[in-house]
Amino acid sequence: MAVMINVHDAKTHFSRLLEQAHAGQEIILAKAGKPYARLVPLAPAQGKRQPGRLKGKVGDAFFEPLPEEELAAWEGR
Repeated sequence: MAVMINVHDAKTHFSRLLEQAHAGQEIILAKAGKPYARLVPLAPAQGKRQPGRLKGKVGDAFFEPLPEEELAAWEGR
C-alpha cells in the first residue's frame, strides 16, 4: 500500500523515506495535496551475461555466408 506525503515533509524525513522505499514501501510525493511523483525501490539487478547460453538455439544459417546478390545489395553494388 502506498503512503502519500507532502513534499515539505518528504524533505524533512528524506532519509527515513529512502529506507522505507528500499524496504519495498511505495511513497507518493504530493504537492499541494495532489500526487506528483513516486518513490519506489529499484528493480533487482539482472544477472551477468553468460557467454554461450544460446548455444544450439540459434540456427546455423545465421553464420553462413550471404548469397552474392544480397551481399552486393548490402555493399551498394
